[in-house]
Amino acid sequence: MDWKLEVVIVPVSDVDRAKAFYADTLGFNVDVDHRAGDSFRVVQVTPPGSACSLTFGTGLGNSGAPGTLKGCHFVVPDIKAAHAHLEANGVANSGPQHFQDGVMTPGPDPEDRDYGSYIFFDDPDGNSWAVQQVKQSVR
Repeated sequence: MDWKLEVVIVPVSDVDRAKAFYADTLGFNVDVDHRAGDSFRVVQVTPPGSACSLTFGTGLGNSGAPGTLKGCHFVVPDIKAAHAHLEANGVANSGPQHFQDGVMTPGPDPEDRDYGSYIFFDDPDGNSWAVQQVKQSVR
């Protein structure tokens, strides 16, 4: 039996600001932006190439306090290209990092290994994301 993660709910304080960040700044596709009155709005965005989308809005139920989503990873085939994209779009980030002797160290993994290089950044509400380099498909 397959178990596929298709949506992650991202708690945000300002739906328009979140939509601008994820769609305009990061370049994610806007799949849905639906309103049902003043108390319900759902926006769904999907990172290019991803089978999993991000959803945020108002009236979605208990999605948590804005800024409480931590530890989710985006996977990219090229950490340097991901860093250049974040920089070009004005997204504050950690820059490429890797573990050396158990300590996070500046710069991409010197051996360019899968799962060896990371970048960390926050959205405007403080939800924290990791970007991890994985060149080979894990699916």
